[in-house]
Amino acid sequence: MGLNSNRIEHFSDLEAPPPLMQETATPAGIGSVPQPPLEVHRVCLPPPRTTAQKLRHRLLEIFFADDPLHKFKDQTWYRKLVLGLQFMFPIFKWAPNYSFQLLKSDVVSGLTIGSLAIPQGICYAKLANLPPIIGLYSSFVPPLIYSVLGSSRHIAVGPVSIASLVMGTMLSEVVSYNEDPTLYLQLAFTATFFAGLFQSSLGFLRLGFVIDFLSKATLVGFMAGAAVIVSLQQLKGMLGIVHFTAKMQLIPVLSSVFHHKNEWSWQTIVMAMVFLVLLLTARQISMRKPKLFWISAAAPLASVIVSTILVVCLNSKAQQIKTIGHLPKGLNPLSLNMLFFSGSHLALAVKTGIITGILSLTEGIAVGRTFASLKNYQVDGNQEMVAIGLMNIAGSCTSCYVTTGSFSRSAVNYNAGAQTVVSNVIMAASVLVTLLFLMPLFHYTPNLILAAIIITAVIGLMDYEAAFRLWKVDKLDFVVCLCSFLGVLFISVPAGLAIAVGVSVFKILLHVTRPNTAVLGNIPGTQIYQNLSRYREAARVPCFLILSVESPIYFANTTYLHERILRWIREEEELLASNNKSNMKVVILDMTAVTAIDTSGIDMINELRKMLDKRSLKLVLANPVGSVVEKLHQSNVLASFQMEGLYLTVGEAVVDISSSWKA
Repeated sequence: MGLNSNRIEHFSDLEAPPPLMQETATPAGIGSVPQPPLEVHRVCLPPPRTTAQKLRHRLLEIFFADDPLHKFKDQTWYRKLVLGLQFMFPIFKWAPNYSFQLLKSDVVSGLTIGSLAIPQGICYAKLANLPPIIGLYSSFVPPLIYSVLGSSRHIAVGPVSIASLVMGTMLSEVVSYNEDPTLYLQLAFTATFFAGLFQSSLGFLRLGFVIDFLSKATLVGFMAGAAVIVSLQQLKGMLGIVHFTAKMQLIPVLSSVFHHKNEWSWQTIVMAMVFLVLLLTARQISMRKPKLFWISAAAPLASVIVSTILVVCLNSKAQQIKTIGHLPKGLNPLSLNMLFFSGSHLALAVKTGIITGILSLTEGIAVGRTFASLKNYQVDGNQEMVAIGLMNIAGSCTSCYVTTGSFSRSAVNYNAGAQTVVSNVIMAASVLVTLLFLMPLFHYTPNLILAAIIITAVIGLMDYEAAFRLWKVDKLDFVVCLCSFLGVLFISVPAGLAIAVGVSVFKILLHVTRPNTAVLGNIPGTQIYQNLSRYREAARVPCFLILSVESPIYFANTTYLHERILRWIREEEELLASNNKSNMKVVILDMTAVTAIDTSGIDMINELRKMLDKRSLKLVLANPVGSVVEKLHQSNVLASFQMEGLYLTVGEAVVDISSSWKA
């Protein structure tokens, strides 16, 4: 084939080499039949580019993989202005075509999720150790902001259980609301501001891949652990306990339950169990028959109304049943003056904001994409980050805490027939009416019904089927899930999340530092080479050892790959010696899956070639990708391979080298 330098050409210089004739073995008795010539192709270098061009291409691939500006190409200035407004404010995309028919659907779905948002808002605020009214404030302003900036048609915005739990847990470890309510509110609003700032920054800078470190396995375990802790915390309201621990670990919570048995109230327990059974039954009915979604959607508000009436009627006989008490009427008061950006508690607010921001962002984007796929439209992840972030920034200035797209409310919104984000506006309007006129009616709402509603809501976070699938498919993922679950139960909510993320990162490092390698064999009658352990029909090629490396070659795995390849060679030589077969002459590295290489990887290949030369073995590289070939060429390593050192496919390498031996 000539020198190796003649085998490396730029794309513009590609020429076909002379064809080679080959013969293939046929069944016994038939002999050899001439086959069509196998053309051996040159391995091409990528088109030459400057360093600036390479850097620009790489940055575009990292930050603009979806090419968000493709719509602006070949457009007039006026059209670009319209597209720009639609890009920044999605309301301009759907508002011009909005119709009365769409409005009817959105009104129905908006009122439906409004009936769910009011009791959930009160419940989740208590879960965050905030006044119940803050939950209603958070169900009014953020949905209005999202309706202008959001790209999902079905997300129902408001407080969610996980973010509420994490915020309440992290803040309560340092500051108690009962001891210093003003400082606690300042921390909550400041944490919400930093959550929004972090979320919108990820969107503007297109750094959404940061939230990908929260894997599916991490979230499954984290949410299940959080659901257990949240449910156990509600025993305070379900049993009527007054003095209850503020800790969120399994053992302290259970200990507090049984150490305060003298505070249990049988009236509270009976009423709580009745309403919990009713709520769970309504949830089960809606799950089995999706057309009856309105039953589970209306059940929380109906339970609040009925339980309030019962408490009012039985006030003299059920004085031990604790109620919410006074809730102020009126719109959200401004809280801009409560934000602080200095002091000893600033680090706590920032840390709480970032963690709750990541969790709420993960849930919101997952919810939006889930329902977008059902209706065959696309949700822009970065646009969603900006929308959720800006609505949290605005919320922090209007007495709201962290909000995002709620899965339970969004599912109800979808099933109720929502067509656009106007359903969020209708929901906000229903909350507005409640804030202005209906707040005194919640004075006698019992705490037990809020506990029952929370338990019903978080029970859906325990996904047993997902955990079983993790165990069945990937044991290491199941370990990540289990670490997250047990960490939340026995250590703390943030620690459980941190442990799970740490195990996930360790898993990534394990895959990078210990990549898969395999011995390949030829599938008879083809030019296909596959893993010998997977394909029984694949056969070893005499005199050749064909190895596949299934990862990039970086400094982190070069030592391992060097040792593992030498081990493959030793084992192959021992196998040949034990079977009295011909000696090995060539080692072929199939580099199809080697998507990148650094200088350490180049040095490793060069050292490996030198070692094999001393043992009279030839090292051949097959099908390296463009960037790998370019780096090998620039480092002058390819020049040392001389003849027959680089091929486009394993098949061409085997045929060409074998034919040179015959010649």
